[in-house]
Amino acid sequence: MMDFPSLTLDTLATAIILLDDESRVTYLNTAAESLFEVSGKNLLRQTLQSVFIDTAQLFSAMQRALRNNASYIEHELILVTQCHNKLHVRCTVTPVRLEKRGLLLEFHPMDRPLKLAREEQMLDQTQANRLLLRNLAHEIKNPLGGIRGAAQLLEQELEKPALREYTQVIIQEADRLRALMEKLLTPQGSTRYAALNIHEVLERVRSLVLAEVPEGLKIQRDYDTSLPDLIGDKEQLIQVMLNIVKNATQAMQGQGKIILRTRIARQVTLIKQHHKLAVMVQIVDNGPGIEPELRDKIFYPLVSGRADGHGLGLTLAQDFVSQHRGTIEFESEPGRTIFTVMLPLQASGSRKLM
Repeated sequence: MMDFPSLTLDTLATAIILLDDESRVTYLNTAAESLFEVSGKNLLRQTLQSVFIDTAQLFSAMQRALRNNASYIEHELILVTQCHNKLHVRCTVTPVRLEKRGLLLEFHPMDRPLKLAREEQMLDQTQANRLLLRNLAHEIKNPLGGIRGAAQLLEQELEKPALREYTQVIIQEADRLRALMEKLLTPQGSTRYAALNIHEVLERVRSLVLAEVPEGLKIQRDYDTSLPDLIGDKEQLIQVMLNIVKNATQAMQGQGKIILRTRIARQVTLIKQHHKLAVMVQIVDNGPGIEPELRDKIFYPLVSGRADGHGLGLTLAQDFVSQHRGTIEFESEPGRTIFTVMLPLQASGSRKLM
């Protein structure tokens, strides 16, 4: 058993949890709060079941360390947090002497290199998607003008005023599509960044979706109301969250539950840049899940799991999140799908994100 030195563990990048002789939490450092998405103050004197859903493998490692009175390393440990995030870590359990006997748990994420590789792939994919969307917008924009002009000429030839209602539908839809194409062709520099509250974004999305699907759908809030404002383009972020929530709603055919969750994330790396703080938004649904054959290409344009889907919603969401220097990821299994959007909190006065 080692004596626990009086060090400032908050400066360590390694996630640290200290337990007392009854396996209750006495300390979490900042890295542990970030990795497990919990608050150290709220967990003091709580058991590990307050942090993780299944602790059997971790408790086995703890028992071995106590039994041998020496450090024990569990090289492949799978932990599921209370937010249902699955983590692959290497855990070192070391007996320590505080006021009484205790344990020091060190966690090293094993999937960080994979995360960096995914982010690199996401950047390349986003650039390719952006080019494809711009080319697609150019191709669509030209015939739209012809369709609109032909509808106007047809309207002038119609003798029955009632028939003009149909030509007006054609003209209005052509204008709507043209506006969408203009938005796709607009340079990134024209986006409008300002301080915003992420909960205002989510409440707007919630009201829009419930207005379309008033029955059978429950949207539950799980907000951390202490989150500070972030710098971003409000309309873009509304579109990001709306596209994800609409996808979930359509997958569940308007019958099910969606959870909108917000948390603070500390000491995170997003697109190769370290941030002390970031806003984490999770959109959780209890639908059928994403089909396995679609998971590797879900963010590709024109890829959809529905026969009537256009396959652009998640592509645009990824593009907008990338412009905010954030990341978007998902986990899916039958009965539970989680989309996680991470957005960095910029320093005061900094508004240019890309």
